[in-house]
Amino acid sequence: MSVNKIVLAYSGGLDTSVILKWLQENYQCPVIAFAADLGQDEDWDAVREKGLTTGAEKVIITDLKETFVREYIFPAFRANAIYEGSYLLGTSLARPLIAREQVKIAETEGADAVSHGATGKGNDQVRFELTYMALNPKLTIIAPWRIWDLNSRTKLVAYAEEHGIPVPVTKEKPYSSDENLLHISFEGGILEDPWNEPDPAMFKMTTAPEAAPDSPTYIEIEFIQGNPVAINGEKLSPAALFTELNRLGGENGIGRLDMVENRFVGMKSRGVYETPGGTILRTAHRDLETITLDREVMRIRDSLVSRYSELVYNGFWFSPEMRLLQKTMDETQATVNGTVRLKLYKGSCMPVGRKSDQSLYQESFATFEEDEVYNQADAAGFIKLNALRLQIEALMKK
Repeated sequence: MSVNKIVLAYSGGLDTSVILKWLQENYQCPVIAFAADLGQDEDWDAVREKGLTTGAEKVIITDLKETFVREYIFPAFRANAIYEGSYLLGTSLARPLIAREQVKIAETEGADAVSHGATGKGNDQVRFELTYMALNPKLTIIAPWRIWDLNSRTKLVAYAEEHGIPVPVTKEKPYSSDENLLHISFEGGILEDPWNEPDPAMFKMTTAPEAAPDSPTYIEIEFIQGNPVAINGEKLSPAALFTELNRLGGENGIGRLDMVENRFVGMKSRGVYETPGGTILRTAHRDLETITLDREVMRIRDSLVSRYSELVYNGFWFSPEMRLLQKTMDETQATVNGTVRLKLYKGSCMPVGRKSDQSLYQESFATFEEDEVYNQADAAGFIKLNALRLQIEALMKK
């Protein structure tokens, strides 16, 4: 395979550092290392220096935090996306954005190939490559993990040492992790046995619920058309708002998850996640919908959440069906305007109040006190008509 220039999705870790050097050796062409700042705790100067030292023609680091929240996190949360009832899709939402930016850089820099560090066993290879193909099918895709013989950590370390790549390897973190504004994930290593409880020292974004403050924290989140715009009356940019939700959730031990999920490629995988801000946001958003969405609209929308979430998880962010579903989800959000008050306490996030100028809740209809708008006698005919088929079935049985 002959290529002229490659853009590599680069993190500066062991895998992509080795891949950077391996690409240069095997394709004899310039390699641009691209790193996306999605809010992870990273020394970007060190990442840049390491990429250049390892031989990259150029290291491009792009701040995508606002884009990530505004164009990926918020749309997914407008749809209440959640995979297999638990996972809030932190990695799944990040990959199409990274790949989209990679394609842009390839086009700008005159590269004809793109590469990533995802393995042949995981979901990320699918998410990266479906995006590449959807946005620029002419690009050559290089997936080293599927074609090289460096198929173990021992071999990667040996290759790094042989080529003078400064990759510190310790036993302090015997797992792999992925971090961005939405979450941090942990998998592999000691977590591969699903019976093992995660090491409490592993968690980074959240305080242990039992060590969280003994007094609850109350917050109010304001929404406009399904998007959060303010916390406790203070309007914030998407990334700043989400950062504050992460802080509030983390302090109160909210957002930890330990699950075994079904990967798109067919195997089950155990993952441990911290998603403090996302957990708060989804809880608040769904609660506001209870007073602002019509019952039948909500039922139809809810029937699509699982399909929407699977598309995100499986890497089909840039697909026709995803565009259709997003438009449908967003159509439901026109009336999702208002404020939700939440009580955060030792790992729990409980809505305790909600209000909206477009609320469909009417106290005059729902009250248990005397009213003049609802004739309770009307319920008798309603029940009889709904029971008709049940009565017929019972008569047939006799």
